[in-house]
Amino acid sequence: MRFLIVVKATPASEAGVMPPEPVLAEMAAYNERLTRAGVLLDAAGLRPSAKGWRIRCAGRQRTVIDGPFADTQHLIAGYTLIQAQSRAEALEWSRRFPNPAFDGGNGEIEVRQLVELEAFGLDAAVGRWRELWIER
Repeated sequence: MRFLIVVKATPASEAGVMPPEPVLAEMAAYNERLTRAGVLLDAAGLRPSAKGWRIRCAGRQRTVIDGPFADTQHLIAGYTLIQAQSRAEALEWSRRFPNPAFDGGNGEIEVRQLVELEAFGLDAAVGRWRELWIER
């Protein structure tokens, strides 16, 4: 089972403030523990929403909306993707996640399980997805 640990944005991360060295060191140590346990698949921080955009879809029409986006509680600042044997194991790893607030104040992460291809059955579209993943 794969789980995405989503780091919620803060006013500091949206301002482009990079985490101070102690926070980076704590994240590096956490990622090292994940790696040694064989559960880390990927992890990265994201640039502020001012460097991004959204695509709003209305039928076949697409509208580009450039950042920044005002409401930081709905934005993400980074992610960690892990492979766990169970929800309980993923929960335990996520409880150990360092506080993402730079000042040690209030930070928040959200954890979501990925939908694996097996959940969709065996139709042709899923077969195409499987081929793409195998080729990677």
